[in-house]
Amino acid sequence: MTKRSTREQIEEKADILFYEGCFEMTSFADIANAVGISRGNFYHHFKSKDDILDAVITRRLVATRAILEGWEANASAEMRIISFIRILITNRTKIMAFGCPVGTLNTELSKLDHAAQSRAAEIFSLFRDWLAKQFAAMGFNDDAETLALHLLGRSQGVAVMASAFRDEGFLRSEVASLEDWLQGLSNQLKNKV
Repeated sequence: MTKRSTREQIEEKADILFYEGCFEMTSFADIANAVGISRGNFYHHFKSKDDILDAVITRRLVATRAILEGWEANASAEMRIISFIRILITNRTKIMAFGCPVGTLNTELSKLDHAAQSRAAEIFSLFRDWLAKQFAAMGFNDDAETLALHLLGRSQGVAVMASAFRDEGFLRSEVASLEDWLQGLSNQLKNKV
């Protein structure tokens, strides 16, 4: 196992702090303390907080692509979509504590009218495009993007409510409901044939 560079450690700790706290309230000192380096060493790697934000967004984009590529190993488009739905269960502890990392960052940057908001939204675009591809593979060519946005929006709503109420039962019930919805769509296609 290779030792992570100081820059990678800064990116990792900033990512966690931006998610568990928020971008605006996280200072250079907070990140430097989390990494265990001096502020001078910190400035050697990043000149501004926006530079760190850009690195965190890049880190999240890379991680999202890796997740999506991993789900491609599932045999069917329907099972790939279920993998997306079940990410709410996989990440339930963090979602209930802090919300969705993609949603919370996009919401914060929108409130700040920050220039990086559109770049952060690229993560949602990756999910939307991937989901649309899966719905098209199921046979929903004309409605693929609409279905993708519906599922993405609903999953974000579930994450917000699970975080607000810290209710794992609600989260699990909504995941089951989303799986039932997907099964209903699949049955519609089978009945058309």
